[in-house]
Amino acid sequence: MSASANLETPYNGPRLWLVGTPIGNLEDLVPRAARILSEVSVIACEDTRTTRRLLDLAGITPPRLIACHDHNEQSSAGGIVKLLEQGESVALVSDAGMPAISDPGYRVVRAVIEAGFEVSAVPGPSSVLTALAVSGLPTDRFTFLGFAPRKSGKRQRWLEPFKADPATLIIMESAQRLSETLADAAAVLGERQGAVAFELTKAFERVHRGTLPELAARYSEPPLGEAVIVIAGAVVVREKVNKYTPDGGKKKG
Repeated sequence: MSASANLETPYNGPRLWLVGTPIGNLEDLVPRAARILSEVSVIACEDTRTTRRLLDLAGITPPRLIACHDHNEQSSAGGIVKLLEQGESVALVSDAGMPAISDPGYRVVRAVIEAGFEVSAVPGPSSVLTALAVSGLPTDRFTFLGFAPRKSGKRQRWLEPFKADPATLIIMESAQRLSETLADAAAVLGERQGAVAFELTKAFERVHRGTLPELAARYSEPPLGEAVIVIAGAVVVREKVNKYTPDGGKKKG
C-alpha cells in the first residue's frame, strides 16, 4: 500500500469492529484504533473498568460501555446483534491484545456474521506474535495452543499430539503453573529449546531462553505476571531414498 493511500475507512452502516488494544505499553494504541473507539456508539469490553482507564488515558470520551466476557459472551452476542439491527456500530475489545484470540470474541463474531452484518478488524498488539518474534525460534510455521490445562496429567495428554509437529508451539500460562507446565512439556516433548516472555512491551519486559528443563528449574519460584511460552518444533528426520532396486541392481537414472 502506498503512503498516499486513503487513511479513512469508507464503511457505512452498522458494523462490528474488533479493535486490538495495548498488551502493556499504551503507546501501542494505534491512531485508527483510537478513532474507531471514539466514533462507535457502543464498546463491548472484557472489563469495563479496564477499558474506561484506557480511554481516559488516550483522551477518548467514553461512549456507552457494555460487558462481554467469558461468562456472558453468549448473551452479549445476542445483545450486540440487536444493537446492529438498530443501526448502531459496535467495537469489541479485550483487556489487552486482539479480541477472540484466547479472549472473548469468537461467539460474538459468529452471531454477527450469521445475522448478516459485517465484521472488520483494527489490527493491534498480540502477545502471541510478539513472543514468537522475540523468541529466537523458527517463525515460518507455528501452532498456537492457548492456555494449558491446569492438571499435570491433562497437560501431558494435551501435548502428546505435538510430539512430531515441526511447527513452533506457543502456550499461554499463569506464573503459578509456569514451572510445572515447562516440566510437563519437557517430559512429553524432550529437551527442546524454548523461550518464556513476561511483561511484553512494558518497562520490565524480559525474555528468558534455554532448554525446557532449564526453564522449568529457573521458574521453580513463580514470578509475577502472565507468561507466553514458545517451544521449538520437532526435528524432522528425512529418510534417505534407496537408490538400489530390491534385487541389488542400481536404479537407472
